[in-house]
Amino acid sequence: MAHFASRSKHVLIGAAVAAVLLLPVAAFADAHSEIVNAGMHAGFAAGAPDIAGVHAHLHHTLNCLVGPHGDGYDGKELDPCAQAGHGAIPDTADAAKKTALEAAAAKARAGIASGELAAAKQDATDARAMLKKEE
Repeated sequence: MAHFASRSKHVLIGAAVAAVLLLPVAAFADAHSEIVNAGMHAGFAAGAPDIAGVHAHLHHTLNCLVGPHGDGYDGKELDPCAQAGHGAIPDTADAAKKTALEAAAAKARAGIASGELAAAKQDATDARAMLKKEE
């Protein structure tokens, strides 16, 4: 009987360990840190002295927001949130927050698409302000 109890205990421990290992990465995702990081890079973009710097930091912003499977993700650019989850938008459950993050991502995309320094910097500034509200 003692052997059965010991075996049952090991089976339960094994099942618990397996359950933890099989949890999706999103269960450990940190949307808040992804939002903060995206906002920080939007701020860097707004302060960049040239269009290349604005574009680079807006790519970082967008990568943090949408994650590797999202609209506009660029794997050739830095993803400062790669270890934090799947992107702030996919890692956010709240519908209103998700909508606000999508709007900030649209601003980042607009800035990336712009060849005009002042316009791209304004999009970066707007994205930063939108993200600050969601921190």
